This record gives sequence, structure tokens and C-alpha cells, in this order.
Amino acid sequence: MIIQLKRVYEPAADSDGCRILVDKLWPRGIKKSDLKYDIWAKDITPSPELRRFFHADPEANWEAFAQRYRDELTNNPALDALAAQLKENKTPVVTLLYGFRNPLRNHAVILREALMEKLNL
Repeated sequence: MIIQLKRVYEPAADSDGCRILVDKLWPRGIKKSDLKYDIWAKDITPSPELRRFFHADPEANWEAFAQRYRDELTNNPALDALAAQLKENKTPVVTLLYGFRNPLRNHAVILREALMEKLNL
């Protein structure tokens, strides 16, 4: 299984496989009818408090945010449920869709790592 990341504002491609929206809030400027996605995994996103902490100063708060989100994921049954669903469906390619502008420092990066670990990839 390949797990890739893509900004929600990039066009969908056949190579995306199963597209999973991993933001709690619907992305700004996109109509629900215009976004191609298979799953909206709201329950696997950072808590509102953690999201506010990160968005207050993304550069300065990245390391603390990343660790706190990893901690949240270890106690979040939604991670196990999503991993089980992907494994059961034998999904060869998964694309995690996120809205944040920075492609290297966003919660989807941490989520991808956690899913890969959970799936032994």
C-alpha cells in the first residue's frame, strides 16, 4: 500500500486511489459537490485545542504540535478503525487530502506516519 499526501486544492487524479479528506472543517472555497473524496475522516484530525495552538504560530509550534498530535493519535480509536478499513479493502493507493498551505509541516504528514506504522508499511 502506498500512502501519499495531496493538498485538497490540487486536482484529483486516477493515481490518487482512495481519497481521504483528513481535515475537521470543510476546505474554504470548495463546493462539496466539486471535491472528489471517498472518506471524510473527521475523527482522526487534531483536537480543536491542538489545531488552534498550531495555527497560532505554525513555524514556532511545529515540533510541539507534532508530538502532541502523535500522542492524540495513540489514544484515538479512529486511527485503528481507518487502518483496519484500508487493510480490509486492500486499498493499493491512499491519498490523504489536507488544506494547510505548508506541504511539509501539516497534520497529514504526522497522520501518514502513524498510518504507515499501524499498517506495518
